Amino acid sequence: MGTIPCLFQVKPDSSKLKVEKMKRREFIKKGAATAALPFAGTVSLAKSDNGAKKKEKIFNLNYAPHFGMFKQSAGEDLLDQIQFMYDQGFRSMEDNGMKDRSRSDQSSIAKKMSRLGMTMGVFVAHKIYWQEPNLASGDKVLQDEFVQNVKDSVEVAKRVNAKWMTVVPGYVDLGLEMAYQTANVVEALRRASDLLESHGLVMVLEPLNWWTNHAGQFLTGIPQAYEICRAVDSPSCKILFDIYHQQITEGNLIPNIDKSWSEIAYFQIGDNPGRKEPTTGEINYLNVFRHIHSKGYRGVLGMEHGNSKPGKAGEMAVIEAYRKVDAY
Repeated sequence: MGTIPCLFQVKPDSSKLKVEKMKRREFIKKGAATAALPFAGTVSLAKSDNGAKKKEKIFNLNYAPHFGMFKQSAGEDLLDQIQFMYDQGFRSMEDNGMKDRSRSDQSSIAKKMSRLGMTMGVFVAHKIYWQEPNLASGDKVLQDEFVQNVKDSVEVAKRVNAKWMTVVPGYVDLGLEMAYQTANVVEALRRASDLLESHGLVMVLEPLNWWTNHAGQFLTGIPQAYEICRAVDSPSCKILFDIYHQQITEGNLIPNIDKSWSEIAYFQIGDNPGRKEPTTGEINYLNVFRHIHSKGYRGVLGMEHGNSKPGKAGEMAVIEAYRKVDAY
């Protein structure tokens, strides 16, 4: 290569050279400061979020994940998992096993959720009899046990700021006609409702499908749950409409939602087959969610399902699935 010609011929000690050098230094300082601004902003955001990504848009419906659903991304710590849910746009969380957690954990969870403005979803209120009749049998000892379980759950609900608790009436009694069993269940639920009404709490009855691992349960369908809630006749006894279970048991989801609407207080989610996130099965969740949203429902929809894929990628797939089907 040849020699590059000098563009400026200025004596080393000239005042003009000193001025040019000062201008160049000033320009470089300003340019460096300007170039650093976006980077500095990014660092500041990362620090303010404790290393988390930018907070995502809040969902249109109030979906509630559960502990363990995002532990690969958030870690084992329960409070970190709640923070991750919040950062991803979720504003509720449910925990079936809340009643079995220590008081210290219950209080910590409630404090964290309260600080974030999140809503606590359902927890299971009582011992569920999966293999033998209890409420359907009319046995007074078992009925008293159930009522005491619900009474104990009132204190848990207060501690964790929960309004709803799940109730499953238990196994069918093959020695009694269904009408007698229904009367026995209604009697037990009326007693429990009397306890809950003064506290503004609601037990939600969950019908379970008979095809997977819930064969033999007394309560299986939405029309049956509707009939029982109307018979109990209490604001503290309503329906938990689990879309996964009802797709298996009876289908006809949107018409059954409409027919039982006055008694529905809570929804749960899972696609079928597989009981994984929406878009992995046969249920048109976009249409179902649009319908629920159009009816004015702004309550909690519990994400009571597993992840279809393992690891962090599977957790991100769950979030993306809810973005695709979120009502608008």
